[in-house]
Amino acid sequence: MEIAVVSKTRDMLEGFVKERSFKWLTKKRSVFDDDFDEMGGSPPVDKNWLPELSVPANIVVCRCAKILAVTVSCLLEKFDADASDALKQQLSFARNFLEYCCFTTIAQLIQEPGYLDDVKFRRLTFDMMIAWEFPAASSGTFPVMSDDVSVGVKAFSRIAPLIPIVTNVVVVDKIFEILATSETNRLHFSVYDKYLVRLERVVRKFHCQSDSSLLSNFRAGRVERILEVDGTVTSQPVLEHVGISAWPGRLTLTDHALYFETLRVLSYDNAKKYDLTDDLQQVVKPDLTGPWGTRIFDKAVFYKSTALSEPVIMEFPELKGHNRRDYWLSIIREVLYAHRFLSKYRVAGLEREEVLLKAIFGILRVQVLKEMTSSSVLISYDNLLMFNVCDKLPRGDLILEILVDMLTLRDVDQGETEKIGNSMYSVSAHSLASQLGSVFGSSASSSSETGLVFGDIAVGQMTLLEKAVKEARSTYESAALVKDTVSGVKVEGLDSNLAVMKELLSPMTELWNWLGFVFYWEEPLKSLAFCLICTYVILRGWMVYASAAVIAFFAFFMLLTRFFTKGRPVDELKVKAPSPMNAMEQLLAVQNAISQAEEIVQEGNITLLKCRSLLISAFPQATEILAAALLCVSLVLVFVPMRHVMVLIFLEAFTRYSPIRRASSERWTRRMRDWWFSIPAAPVVLEKVTEDKKKN
Repeated sequence: MEIAVVSKTRDMLEGFVKERSFKWLTKKRSVFDDDFDEMGGSPPVDKNWLPELSVPANIVVCRCAKILAVTVSCLLEKFDADASDALKQQLSFARNFLEYCCFTTIAQLIQEPGYLDDVKFRRLTFDMMIAWEFPAASSGTFPVMSDDVSVGVKAFSRIAPLIPIVTNVVVVDKIFEILATSETNRLHFSVYDKYLVRLERVVRKFHCQSDSSLLSNFRAGRVERILEVDGTVTSQPVLEHVGISAWPGRLTLTDHALYFETLRVLSYDNAKKYDLTDDLQQVVKPDLTGPWGTRIFDKAVFYKSTALSEPVIMEFPELKGHNRRDYWLSIIREVLYAHRFLSKYRVAGLEREEVLLKAIFGILRVQVLKEMTSSSVLISYDNLLMFNVCDKLPRGDLILEILVDMLTLRDVDQGETEKIGNSMYSVSAHSLASQLGSVFGSSASSSSETGLVFGDIAVGQMTLLEKAVKEARSTYESAALVKDTVSGVKVEGLDSNLAVMKELLSPMTELWNWLGFVFYWEEPLKSLAFCLICTYVILRGWMVYASAAVIAFFAFFMLLTRFFTKGRPVDELKVKAPSPMNAMEQLLAVQNAISQAEEIVQEGNITLLKCRSLLISAFPQATEILAAALLCVSLVLVFVPMRHVMVLIFLEAFTRYSPIRRASSERWTRRMRDWWFSIPAAPVVLEKVTEDKKKN
């Protein structure tokens, strides 16, 4: 349940201010306390204090103005000049102006190196979330805190995506779910602070790995950055399966490829490279492994591409579960999907670097969340990585298309990393990366366009990207509910499923039986009427209209059913359960089914071999007859109109069992069967090929 809140009047709130007591925010001394000390212990009445804003919002705005080296009135003038009339309406002015100040300040602060290591930055961004929840002076509810102030998902979703390495619009909800307390669904500052501190450590580790000499001969050509390394600890090996053998080694993932180095006595062999950039029709999926080629343990990753003669299987052994495998599977796919995105939309230049950084930041975030979460808690890593999410969501392709549009509309300008006087501010991943070290590149990007848009977030409204993500998640949730209903109607057992299928296909079975009844002329008058009607439709060229009428009938039937059954529960399909079979009966049924399937395949092969015999003239007399027949058919198709040909084919097939033609049709069928049986099948020889397995 949500954290308890109580109503307080404006006078009581000012009383807290005058007493210099902000324990309702946090028991620890916060940045708010420092600002009140500078203000002399009471709210100023000059131009730096806006009566429309709440006390927390006024304090945050003053801090933003101080960081930007301008006055609050100057920020207000800029907002009035840039914002539309809809953003300046009285009901939403406080929150929109607060967002404008916060977004502008963050855009400047993240240009400074090492900002994640600054406790003031971490506290300020969290205080921005607090102020966002209570922006207006007329806010009727204020939080009562005991140990630590907390914020909700909406505030986190508006402020945190402005810091690209912290989160982004696509995955912000899932990251909040992991960071927030499960009981209250609120995020406390202690957890938020811990998350940002560990992000800083992961960035340093990433920097050191990429600057190291590991795989330097492979990475020198295109400046590959190392994202993850595994298999260096003997208690957690990585095994590469080759045939029935498994070899331990070191697995390394970069932002371009996957490398495996087989472990020897004192060193590693030369690395095997599995490229993730080129379009090699790569397939990366979970797989089963086991001793001597068996498939028992679900702890491996399967990699296949057109550049490899055989697939590669990497196993991640662990005592319980397959968390390691799931983690590696997700991050490998994230790099692969990112390069597929770049290739599909032909993204190049700094935009290409920015896309790769989005994938890199996602993997770094996953590493932090993996460390912060207990080993007993299962994390769905796919939901924390942007390109994995877009691949899984029903409308994920639309999200990627919008991302491409945003990249193409963004003007890259290295010299302009901040523009307070402009109407749009870039908080791109590349802008951030330029300050985290040369490993990320050295250029900052900014763009300018009408509208108060900061990166992927807009002041006072949702961007197209946010709307697409929201719609995709809504569709996914609906599909998940449908999937649950599908799982609920599944039945076990082959005989039970056949009984259900038989009942579902009963209308089609009845229609087929009726057509057979007409086709075999059981009642000559009905068959004659059907024959005349169909012949007339074909001669008049109404086949298209007849097909359209059938489709329209089904549509009209569904609409009528929806109208008359609106609000009623769907009737359950009642199926008579077959008698249960024991294990031996089930085995015999499977054996009979396999035998029947084998017979069908054999008959199909014999038919194909006889056709081959006719084509290569293994039986000259039959080949001559078939060639003459095909020549006659071709002449008919050339000189006879198609509708007449269709009428002739229909009459020949439909009247075959009529009382007039039945005797002659049986004789003709017998002659054709005898002719077919007289054709010999082409010879077949099965050659056994022995493949030598690689042995190291």
